[in-house]
Amino acid sequence: MAVSELGRDPGSGLIAASDIFIVNARKTILKSAEKYRVPVVSPFRQFVVEGSLMSYGPDTADIFRRSSGYVDRILKGEAPGNLPVQSPNKFELVFNLTTAKALGLSVQDSFLQLADEVVE
Repeated sequence: MAVSELGRDPGSGLIAASDIFIVNARKTILKSAEKYRVPVVSPFRQFVVEGSLMSYGPDTADIFRRSSGYVDRILKGEAPGNLPVQSPNKFELVFNLTTAKALGLSVQDSFLQLADEVVE
């Protein structure tokens, strides 16, 4: 498996893409990463809650909140094709301090202060 190979290479890590396959396989990926001591970075907070080192990406809760306005407009009869495309405008950095300690990584307080959330 690719994760075990990364574990043999000091200084390596894994970037888990925002792909539906990766999201669905995240428990297996994170279990393997823990076993082989490979840090994982992803764009989703949920990965960090489940054991990855950190995430930086769009705040999905904010996206869902903002989408309610679109649902309202569509239900009132507006054509979806007439609605402007929106991009995420709120991003979050989440860091797992427990995982960092398990990997033997030291983290400066100044970095942790930048995080929107630190999981312990």
